[in-house]
Amino acid sequence: MTNTIAAASKAGSGTAALQARGLMKRFGALQATNDVSLDLVPGEIHGLIGPNGAGKSTLIHLLSGTLSPDSGQLLLGGRDVTSLSGHERVAAGLARSFQITNIFKNYTVLDNLVLALQACSGSSFRFWRARQAETELYEQARALAAECAIDASLLHTQAGVLPHGEQRKVEFALALASRPQVLLLDEPMAGMGPDETLRLTELIETMRGKATMLLVEHDMEAVFRLADRISVLVAGHIIATGTAAEIRDNEAVRQAYLGDDDTPVPTKVESHA
Repeated sequence: MTNTIAAASKAGSGTAALQARGLMKRFGALQATNDVSLDLVPGEIHGLIGPNGAGKSTLIHLLSGTLSPDSGQLLLGGRDVTSLSGHERVAAGLARSFQITNIFKNYTVLDNLVLALQACSGSSFRFWRARQAETELYEQARALAAECAIDASLLHTQAGVLPHGEQRKVEFALALASRPQVLLLDEPMAGMGPDETLRLTELIETMRGKATMLLVEHDMEAVFRLADRISVLVAGHIIATGTAAEIRDNEAVRQAYLGDDDTPVPTKVESHA
C-alpha cells in the first residue's frame, strides 16, 4: 500500500471515492447483504473476496445500480447516488465490467471501442456529421486500445472470434471509455488460463491510479498482488478490511474463508511491470 493511500485510509481524510453505508438487501428469507459499509480511497485498488454465496454479486449489483437496496446509502465522490439508475451512475462516474464478457461480438474491436466512446460523448453518427469529428473518434478508439494493450493488428478483427483473454481486454477498454472515477471489476479473470490471468493482472497494474477500482475476484494470487486493501465478505457482512498482510494474518478470515492455520495463504506478489 502506498503511504498516501495508507494515510487516507487510517485518517479518513478527504472525500472517499465510493462509500457504501449500511446496504441491506433481502430476497425472501435470504439476507444477501447485511449492513454492508465500505469506503474506497481515491486511486486505490480495493479487493473484495469471500466464499461462494457470500453476497459479492449482490453487492456489485447494488453498487452498480442493477439492484436497489432495501435500505442504506451509496455516495460517489461525496454525492448521494443511491436513487440513480445504472446508466445514471455511469454518467456520474461509476463503471463496471462483468463476470461474463459483455461486448458486441459481431462488431470489430475498433467498432466496439468507437461505439463506447460515442455513447459516452453523447454524439451519434449521421450523414451530415463532420468527417473530422468521426476521425477524432477513431483516433481516440485507437489510443484507448493501445492504453489497454490491445494489439493494433486486432482492431479490425471481429470481437467474438478473439481469444477469451483478448475479449477481456476489450471489455476493460469499454469500461474505461467513460473515464470513470470508480471502476467495478467483477471477476475479470473468470475463465482465464494462467498466462491470460497474468497478462490481465499486469494490465490492471498499469491502470493503477487512473481510476479507483473495486476488484471482486476468486483468483487469490491476483487479488493479493494487486490490492492496496482487501475487504472480506462472509454471509452478507464484511468481517475484515485491511492490507494483504493484515488479511492474511486475520484469524477470523482464516477460519471463515482462507482456511485453517495449515492452509497457505498467498502473500502480495511484487509487480513484474
